[in-house]
Amino acid sequence: MSPKLKFKLAKLLLTSLWFFGVAGPVPSQSNKVMGEVHFEGASKVERDSGVWIDGEYIGFLKELKGNKKVLLLPGEHQLEVRQSGYDTFTRKIVIEPGQVQTVQVVMHLSPGAHAPDVTAILKITVQPGRAAVFLDDQYIGHASELGGAVHSLSISPGKHRIKVELPGYRTFETEVNLLRGQKSEVKTELVKGSIEQAGPDIKQPK
Repeated sequence: MSPKLKFKLAKLLLTSLWFFGVAGPVPSQSNKVMGEVHFEGASKVERDSGVWIDGEYIGFLKELKGNKKVLLLPGEHQLEVRQSGYDTFTRKIVIEPGQVQTVQVVMHLSPGAHAPDVTAILKITVQPGRAAVFLDDQYIGHASELGGAVHSLSISPGKHRIKVELPGYRTFETEVNLLRGQKSEVKTELVKGSIEQAGPDIKQPK
């Protein structure tokens, strides 16, 4: 099987699993073919970090267990774990049929990371809360970290691009243009869609 075909099959399986919520147990026949990956993180930083496999966002680390456990086709896969203000954790993992492996994730602060001196306040309220949120193409966390009654984000004034994505849903994109000290909120509920419909659902700023 070519690497390109293997990637497409892995992406299709991963997206299908999360789209349908993996409501029931995976058949034993599939367990013999697939390999399973467990993730462990020592602190809240690691546990709330976003996980990508072969370029596809699959959720944040602490939720990837039980009915959201990660099953992959045998072979080599590229793993990335991201958190705002931290270096990306990258690993190549080799999956064996029917085997379980554990990846210990350790995040390190980026040397140049710093909070802006002058800020505006942005609240991002999105459902489902496990969706990945990007600010100016940089991953900043999953939605449940950035909205609700107590969470918000301090950012520099000016124009910023917001993107929200989750397998099985249409990508949401919008822009905000904030003044110094301004408080604003981006609020949306992602629209379910098939793999072919995973393109952006763009909201024009008012």
